[in-house]
Amino acid sequence: MMGGNDQQAYDRGTSLFSPDGRIYQVEYAREAVSRGAPSVGVRTTDGVVFVAMSRPSSSLMEAESIEKLHKLDDHVGTASAGHVADARQLIDLARRQSQGNRLRYGEPVGVETLTKFITDHIQENTQRGGTRPYGAALLIGGIDDGEPRLFAADPSGTPNEWKATVIGGGRQDIQGHLEDEWSDDLSLEDGIELAVAALAAHDDEFEASDLAVATVTEADGFRTVPTDDVEAAVEAAGLAADEEDAEETDDDASDGDE
Repeated sequence: MMGGNDQQAYDRGTSLFSPDGRIYQVEYAREAVSRGAPSVGVRTTDGVVFVAMSRPSSSLMEAESIEKLHKLDDHVGTASAGHVADARQLIDLARRQSQGNRLRYGEPVGVETLTKFITDHIQENTQRGGTRPYGAALLIGGIDDGEPRLFAADPSGTPNEWKATVIGGGRQDIQGHLEDEWSDDLSLEDGIELAVAALAAHDDEFEASDLAVATVTEADGFRTVPTDDVEAAVEAAGLAADEEDAEETDDDASDGDE
């Protein structure tokens, strides 16, 4: 009985290590992220691509109210997964830091510098009593001195740089596809197609309207990709072809009935 009470004490403490070196609240926060809709980031030769699943949970919900991709500055953006309210607090913090850097130093903040500022803040919530870890993860990508860079920040406050990665649900399938298909000569369009195909490796029952896509390049900065281009990427991933084949099959069956 005493052992059970000890276990609960470590379970409740947001800043206590268990005897086996774990912080349970951080692990629970990671679980909250893994239950969220996935967001993919891909680094290409031209810039960084973000593709997020933003499917409404109800036909009565306005799809535009689902915000998974955000502009932090002209040269840097982010994608989120997990608790939306927690993510928005981190996004607002990142925007204030980006604006403050421009006012103080007269230059855009570095992508790595901004990422580490955010992850330092996240880490503080695993070290102080009276708080809880953020139940959200971020992909932060942009242009540093003409070079595209992509980072991920998880609820532990660990910043890692990636060539391509995913946060949210379906990580094993999606990350596996990215590892198999990513190459260092991807164009921006190739990066979008790769991200869409990676999402399809986990769940192929989605349409272009279920996706939010944005890119960050040196020439155009942060840019939301138009729906027509998203539909083209979905077709390139082979998802739309299945629907067309099904329609043709139905038409053939109808002709046979006549």
